[in-house]
Amino acid sequence: MTELAAVKAALKTQAVETPSWAYGNSGTRFKVFTQQGVPRTPQEKLADAAQVHAFTGVAPTVALHIPWDKVDDYGALAKYAEDQRVKLGAINSNTFQDDDYKLGSICHPDAAIRRKAVDHLLECVDIMDATGSRDLKLWFADGTNYPGQDDLRARQDRLAEGLAKVYQRLGDGQRMLLEYKLFEPAFYATDVPDWGTAYAHCLKLGEKAQVVVDTGHHAPGTNIEFIVATLLRENKLGGFDFNSRFYADDDLMVGAADPFQLFRIMYEVVRGGGYTSEVAFMLDQCHNIEAKIPAIIRSVMNVQEATAKALLVDGDALSAAQRSGDVLEANAVLMDAYNTDVRPLLAEVREDMGLDPDPIGAYRRSGWAQKIVEERVGGQQAGWGA
Repeated sequence: MTELAAVKAALKTQAVETPSWAYGNSGTRFKVFTQQGVPRTPQEKLADAAQVHAFTGVAPTVALHIPWDKVDDYGALAKYAEDQRVKLGAINSNTFQDDDYKLGSICHPDAAIRRKAVDHLLECVDIMDATGSRDLKLWFADGTNYPGQDDLRARQDRLAEGLAKVYQRLGDGQRMLLEYKLFEPAFYATDVPDWGTAYAHCLKLGEKAQVVVDTGHHAPGTNIEFIVATLLRENKLGGFDFNSRFYADDDLMVGAADPFQLFRIMYEVVRGGGYTSEVAFMLDQCHNIEAKIPAIIRSVMNVQEATAKALLVDGDALSAAQRSGDVLEANAVLMDAYNTDVRPLLAEVREDMGLDPDPIGAYRRSGWAQKIVEERVGGQQAGWGA
């Protein structure tokens, strides 16, 4: 197999999970903006996600968020997804929207509230059993706003205790993915603020616990690819939440703010064996002002382009330059791959897969956008908290 053929073969195996909540209404802390045709039920979210997979060929799974996607029969929901030619992916918990969680959830000083939070996480594992999902994805808004508000070490003890209870409930083939975030909504100390904290807890829990890297959850200037390389080296990189941010939030389309950073991350993934491992590639975005389905298609395409460029890096030439200490040549090898226009290559890959080489154009020509506007009239649109 030629090198180019190997790259094309690798691209055909790519899988990017899309999030159910990205298909609903969203906005800022000031305003949630509504759009016509937005899904009203988890089933309609899955139908939209199926369109993304149909036109990209590489978005076969959909992450659920509980309770936003709560249904009476999760087995039936999994069957509905399969009928749409997608599958249910990670189960995302929610321990940040109840009044009880004002001072935290599993780190809360009140044992009764900690128990409520853990019970919800255990419910999510039950849902995984019903859907066949592999991953339980955890993000906690827990933290404090003021010095002295609570005992920082005690909160870590509570966190460890709660995670351990959930970890013990995991079945064979199931994983716990722990996400971190620098700040927000806690402005003094966040209980899982960085990859080191998440790694320390996952290391203690065991091999079923791994770290999720959300590309928008870092301080400006953070070398995210270094974090990725280190976690891969330690076999503790469970997955990504792909998105972008210019300042302090994380809901823009992946690659929108810094496509070069996305390429550097994907190079470390390819270099470290993460592309062919169990690392989950997931989007975690909200589309506040842009049309949702084409925005998600574009996001998947952005990941594809960064991956294609990473796969095109001449590893032998790069290693030779690094061994010889040729700084400029090593950088040039990396930049040659990044500066390659991979759009024609990806068009060929899509044609080989029996897809339209232009996913956005194909979606627009499909009539789906008009169809859902006409059919989804009445009822309550899905969105934050719904």
